[in-house]
Amino acid sequence: MADLEPDDADELPGAAPSQRQRKIIHVDMDAFYASVEQRDNPELRGRPVAVGGSRERGVVAAASYEARKFGVRSAMPSVTARRQCPDLVFVKPRFEVYKAISQQIRAIFAEHTPVIEPLSLDEAYLDVTENLQEIPLARDVALAIRARIKTETGLNASAGISYNKFLAKLASDHRKPDGQYVISPETGPAFVETLPVGKFHGIGPATAARFHALGIQTGLDIRGQTLAFLEAHFGKAGVYYYWISRGIDERPVRANRIRKSVGAENTFFQDLTEFDAMVAELQPLVDKVWRHCENTGNRGRTVTLKVKFADFEIMSRSRSVPIAVGSRDDLERLAVGLLQAVMPLPKAVRLLGVSLSALQGNQGEQPQLVLAV
Repeated sequence: MADLEPDDADELPGAAPSQRQRKIIHVDMDAFYASVEQRDNPELRGRPVAVGGSRERGVVAAASYEARKFGVRSAMPSVTARRQCPDLVFVKPRFEVYKAISQQIRAIFAEHTPVIEPLSLDEAYLDVTENLQEIPLARDVALAIRARIKTETGLNASAGISYNKFLAKLASDHRKPDGQYVISPETGPAFVETLPVGKFHGIGPATAARFHALGIQTGLDIRGQTLAFLEAHFGKAGVYYYWISRGIDERPVRANRIRKSVGAENTFFQDLTEFDAMVAELQPLVDKVWRHCENTGNRGRTVTLKVKFADFEIMSRSRSVPIAVGSRDDLERLAVGLLQAVMPLPKAVRLLGVSLSALQGNQGEQPQLVLAV
């Protein structure tokens, strides 16, 4: 799995913590797409379900909890999922249905707070420090929201409650499915201490491997490093790691946030020199970017290829098209075309990245874009 790039530089806290204490809830729908399909088709209930394409190059967009028992998970190739769970039922995604239910859920959020930061169709951050119904405890706000979601949609939601976004997201995973968990200011630092670095939000397998190579396994290990050390090895993200290892995250919940771009990148265990090997490594990056587009309904017009060489020199190439990129295959062709245009490369490659920018909301059907690359 690739690491998802931070959207903006200000996503990463770079200053000492303030004294203001927030009450933040992270709400995450349980196996959202698969649960909708099981809700709407009784024959699917209790069966292992994967939402996505069953064809050879298909990818699982969501898996029911019955399927997860067999190791099936989102972003897994469909052929692998079928191998692990021969009885897996594939269902074609119905994104218009998921979007409509997501709007119902956001209306429930809005009854409690105007400070809502959606991350995708099935999850969001809420700042309930001053909530509209004047409920004193954030955990009670979360209980009320989850109960309303269940009543109105028939679906289960999990929630994490804490004093910052990083810990709230961790907390929502702690009692899944259909549960909630509170991480208080008193327990936050200790909670992070025992957390494996691979469980940190924003740290994918490649970055986790870099931490492990430095002898860093847990939040406590990160806390033992100086800020200068982390910046030297991880750049601006090192500042983020420094503070969250102490249970500190000053990023506010940003209402009506407009994402400017979305990207994914991966650092390789061995440097690459061959074009075909690089094209193969672009596939999961394209999948991840397009999955975000499908989840949010956003489309973009500018594709950027990022190349980091073995000596850490970075090169990027972009292409803009007049009509928003309309499919995963179009995105792949653009990205591969950008790579092909710079071949042969002068040095071995340690990282590739793909991003899509000039994002816009999906306003109905877009004309099919035919790309000549």
